[in-house]
Amino acid sequence: MSETDYYKILGVNKNATNVEIKKAYRKLAMKYHPDHARGDKDAEAKFKKISEAYAVLSDKEKRKNYDSFGSTGFRQRYSQEDIFRGFDFTDILKEFGFGNKKFSTSQGRDGIRFSFGGETPFGNQPRQRQTRIKGSDFVYELPLTLQEVATGTSKTVQFIRAGHAEKITVKIPKGMVTGKKLRLAGKGEPGSYGGPPGDLYILSKVYDDPAFTVKGYDLYAKIEIKMSEAFLGTSISVPTIAHKELSVKIPPGTKHKTMMRLSGHGLPYMKDKGKGDLYVLVNVTMPKNVTKKQKKLIEELADTGL
Repeated sequence: MSETDYYKILGVNKNATNVEIKKAYRKLAMKYHPDHARGDKDAEAKFKKISEAYAVLSDKEKRKNYDSFGSTGFRQRYSQEDIFRGFDFTDILKEFGFGNKKFSTSQGRDGIRFSFGGETPFGNQPRQRQTRIKGSDFVYELPLTLQEVATGTSKTVQFIRAGHAEKITVKIPKGMVTGKKLRLAGKGEPGSYGGPPGDLYILSKVYDDPAFTVKGYDLYAKIEIKMSEAFLGTSISVPTIAHKELSVKIPPGTKHKTMMRLSGHGLPYMKDKGKGDLYVLVNVTMPKNVTKKQKKLIEELADTGL
């Protein structure tokens, strides 16, 4: 999954000053600018990346949004055209000693293009020889209830792509527990220089549930029994995610915090057959207050050595 780290691209830390950012960009621009990088087939792509990073980090508002929302969130708010809009590199490049050629950017069907005096940074080379750059991937965190994970569902998600809002309906399969992803090919950021678009990843985040705790595909529930039931044994009713009630036998002498495993009553596996398990934690409750009769009976039990 593609993430863009502008600080890493420029080789500065997140606390870098504007002066440090400008200095880092100058050093890299000197290396990858077309006047200095003749013969380097990858220099155009590298020059574009460092210029994009500089356009974001040297702008107070864009940098604030990038720091607040991260790479994916920033890309959902800013298209490549938005990043370069209103930003003139000409003066900064003149300052770096790259002559008087007019530097500009333009938005084409294949993404942002650079030009120097009407030429691409690396001359009037045929487009097919330019480096094709795949668009950035998007990650959309989708909250799901435990019941939706157990049965599957359909969800409509909305996201920003190339500066426009898009809605799509996504079929969520059973077993899409927290951390599981769906890949929607070609639904990410448009590519550059004829490159393919990125992908959209739907990332599951399961809501907390009042009845069950989730660990992978296994479910955990708690039940309480009385002291007498722990001593003598009993049967209890345990609810499942499938809205069924299981009758579970508690054997005599069950200890406090005994864990019982009910095989196959957890969540369905996302891609394989079968299900996880349901674990039941048995808590033996101690009475806060006892009657005189109960106290007398307990004392009699104590006399017997119990």
